[in-house]
Amino acid sequence: MSAPAPPLKKQRIVVGLSGGVDSAVTAYLLQKQGHEVVGIFMKNWEDDDRAPDADAPGNDAGYCTSKEDFIDAAAVADVLGIEIEHVNFAADYKDRVFAEFLREYQAGRTPNPDILCNAEIKFKAFLDHAMRLGADCIATGHYARVRRNESTGSFELLKGLDATKDQSYFLHRLNQAQLSKTLFPVGELHKTEVRRIADAIGLPNAKKKDSTGICFIGERPFREFLNRYIAKEPGPIKNPKGHTIGQHLGLSFYTLGQRQGLGIGGLKARGAQKGGGEHTPWFVARKDMQTNTLWVVQGHEHPWLLSRTLAAADASWVAGSAPANADRLAAKTRYRQSDSACALQSSERAVFHLGFEQAQWAVTPGQSAVLYDGEVCLGGGVINSVATLDAVM
Repeated sequence: MSAPAPPLKKQRIVVGLSGGVDSAVTAYLLQKQGHEVVGIFMKNWEDDDRAPDADAPGNDAGYCTSKEDFIDAAAVADVLGIEIEHVNFAADYKDRVFAEFLREYQAGRTPNPDILCNAEIKFKAFLDHAMRLGADCIATGHYARVRRNESTGSFELLKGLDATKDQSYFLHRLNQAQLSKTLFPVGELHKTEVRRIADAIGLPNAKKKDSTGICFIGERPFREFLNRYIAKEPGPIKNPKGHTIGQHLGLSFYTLGQRQGLGIGGLKARGAQKGGGEHTPWFVARKDMQTNTLWVVQGHEHPWLLSRTLAAADASWVAGSAPANADRLAAKTRYRQSDSACALQSSERAVFHLGFEQAQWAVTPGQSAVLYDGEVCLGGGVINSVATLDAVM
């Protein structure tokens, strides 16, 4: 039988204060329980650390800089009456996360840097720093839960109670040592309750907009950001018949399933009447790095976009080993996706294969396949290859 594992005595807890409402309420809840709470603001990105110039061409107005976030975090610490330290992890981030992010894009894949950031920075570099400060554990504002399984003695990573905010997908690479020192207080709450608490105690960021997008990119146009680091290599856009119907900017700038920004709008599906009906949209279906060709298809359910099997590498299991009940699992192949029934067909070393009951849409190499047993997140790996339906028809 499993049970939640809240702290049983007063502890020194270091909270990652991001400037957002979730981490702010996290600090408040722990303080209310009688713990000694210390705040740390993590600076993970050096570039563009300035207020956007609204008058400049191509300005990035609208995204929140780390300086503004720190001001918000410091204001929260002031209201709660806790210490806050500003710690710069930007060098670690560039070495451990951003370098891999660029390598993956240059290889034509679509990585998820937030997952690597959690494993390498927030729950490694930050955790190590907190321990040096004499912390008993750390806490963040993630919507997830940790509990200790009394029968096995191991720690489990659970989904957050608010299904619309659950972030266990991004945390699936955490191990036993990390989970044993981690608390997720808001994982027990719904977002509406977090906002209500923040407003009730007068937190200055109670109504602050949730951050979206990749942490170091913020709200800026992604293609323009990526072009700073990866050169454009134009090539043909082809349809399934092999006809060239457009020109792409470089394969790194596109992802499977992408519909917008292809520059081939206005083309109709076969059989469409001239001047009538809606255009059938194009979707990115394949990227051929050898020929620098972007393949696109029309129709959301085209066989090139659907697959029932995948192979994943760099596997990481929360319990330390692959799950035993391999036939009754579920998985996500991207964050905003419902769990889909699957079977763990094989697992050898750091590689595993999944088979799904229902075909999955636009399974993308570089993204993560994360496995679940009910509300328990088991771990996952980086999608390496997929077999689309056309390959087995």
